[in-house]
Amino acid sequence: MTTLSVIVPCYNIEAYVSDTVRSLVNNAREDFEFIFVEDCSRDRTSEALTALTAKLPHSTLLRHEQNRGLASARNTGIDRARGRYLTFLDGDDWLAPGHLAGLVEAIERLGVDFVRTDHVEVTGTDRVLKRAPEGRRDEVLDPRTGILPVAESTMVDYPYAWAGIYDTRLLEKGLLRFPDGLRTAEDRPWIWQLHRRAASYAVTPLHGVRYRRGVATSLTQVGDVRQLDFFRAFDQVMSELAHDPEAVRLRPKAIRTYAVVIAHQLRSRRRFERPVERELRRMAREALRAFPAEDLEQALVGLDDARRTILRRVSS
Repeated sequence: MTTLSVIVPCYNIEAYVSDTVRSLVNNAREDFEFIFVEDCSRDRTSEALTALTAKLPHSTLLRHEQNRGLASARNTGIDRARGRYLTFLDGDDWLAPGHLAGLVEAIERLGVDFVRTDHVEVTGTDRVLKRAPEGRRDEVLDPRTGILPVAESTMVDYPYAWAGIYDTRLLEKGLLRFPDGLRTAEDRPWIWQLHRRAASYAVTPLHGVRYRRGVATSLTQVGDVRQLDFFRAFDQVMSELAHDPEAVRLRPKAIRTYAVVIAHQLRSRRRFERPVERELRRMAREALRAFPAEDLEQALVGLDDARRTILRRVSS
């Protein structure tokens, strides 16, 4: 029986993949499987994976014939997975020894639908512990309690799929799969669905994921039209939330998060190509004007003046 399936989407990470695979070798167990999805890279990622995964027991290498993006790559891995539990690792990140065993121990001990963890952010030689925004640790919690309050950082603001482990029974509820075709912010609808529809979760103080920041090939570093998919991602959050029995109570949180991301993208607009920057402004204006003015003002309470100013300017 396979206890854990580890899904690793890979795209243009030739320079980092040896660290990733080596860390998985140091986490391997007979009941763990490792599914790599090579998303039609333009460098030698595919060749590197072929050589490296030969040293990793119970590993499978799948290849996309065309680049389909992170969401679709994760879904390809989910479709192949046989484990009782799932976890994810991006192809340019790595794990501390024993992290996967710790994940399995936590979810089996707590008996919840999913467990979230802390992580370590790595920028060059700097390492910073990033804590999941939930103070209650190793307690069984209602996932809906991880959504509010509106003006504080909560678990829906911590959407990293790789910071956790998930029981595959959630697939029967239509959860865990990512919105196909989204090229960025694919984890936003995903995390909102988990916290609205799963029955139980917990946060445990594991921090074995090493999340590499500043990777030149990462989409967060690229200023092209793919970045604008965050509008579609948040529109999906808003659309699905409209049918929730607590929609009125939860809607201000979703609006606030959407607005904060819009403000971040507008403040970083100089990295975009000029036509994309114009489209960013247009789409931001439409998104903000779609919200009732009273709801938007409520959602922006407590935001710093810089973000409030840029949001009011673009929506006017």
